[in-house]
Amino acid sequence: MKLATVRLGGRTTAALVVAGGYQPLPARNLSELLAQPGWKSIIHEAATGHCGPTVVPASEVEVLNPMPTPGKVICCGLNYTEHILEMGRDLPDYPTLFAKFADTLTDPEAPIVADESLSIDWEAELAVVVGSRLKDANEDEAAAAIAGYTVANDISMRDWQRRTLQWFQGKAFDATTPLGPVLVTTDEIDPEKGLEVLCSVNGEVLQRGNTSTLVFSAAKLLAYISTFTVLRPGDVVLTGTPGGVGMGMVPPRFLKDGDELVTEIPGIGTLRNRISLRADANL
Repeated sequence: MKLATVRLGGRTTAALVVAGGYQPLPARNLSELLAQPGWKSIIHEAATGHCGPTVVPASEVEVLNPMPTPGKVICCGLNYTEHILEMGRDLPDYPTLFAKFADTLTDPEAPIVADESLSIDWEAELAVVVGSRLKDANEDEAAAAIAGYTVANDISMRDWQRRTLQWFQGKAFDATTPLGPVLVTTDEIDPEKGLEVLCSVNGEVLQRGNTSTLVFSAAKLLAYISTFTVLRPGDVVLTGTPGGVGMGMVPPRFLKDGDELVTEIPGIGTLRNRISLRADANL
């Protein structure tokens, strides 16, 4: 099943994606829906037509970031073999992790405004959303706790990232990590069998990876993370980006004002974001 958070008139609602539009669900967004212990039953009843209001046509809604209020956003920095090698690193024994704030997330077609950076880079990613509490989980338990998957782009401000040895400040600009457009549940897709991860700038495909080549699978990441911090329903984990980022090119290439960034995972959906960069950015 595909789930979304949409704006309908003056309000937002979680919704089930159905033929012809969206079936509203009893929560203001998917973050709130997944916090309900019976969220799976709610979705099942809506999917079987046993409850809920009339389907709203797609033309009447605006699709938003599906997970607006995660308690935790945790990212894996290096997780595809080719990206690790292009960055001049050895394959890791443990995942390289860093955190974002919920404020970093934005809508699937929102403009990306980063006035303070002139080295804006793209990082197409599969994001996994937690569906039940995890603490000290093994891999099987972690896999069973996954609510679903969505598309992300961990847009990075490389000039800020290079200021110190810590990545945080280059990764945590407000409203610079688009997410969406939908959350696809685990009964529909399995990243370990292989999902393409694509990123293009102004129509030129620059990243093309496959989740079957992840060093650490979604379940492995969740299990590992759960050993040092509890994961709760609605938390988001970005699983890393494939090769082809701008910083790895010779010479490095970065996004410019007006560029259109398109991030796609077939079977989930597409993000379309326009870059807005002030020419006299104060660095």
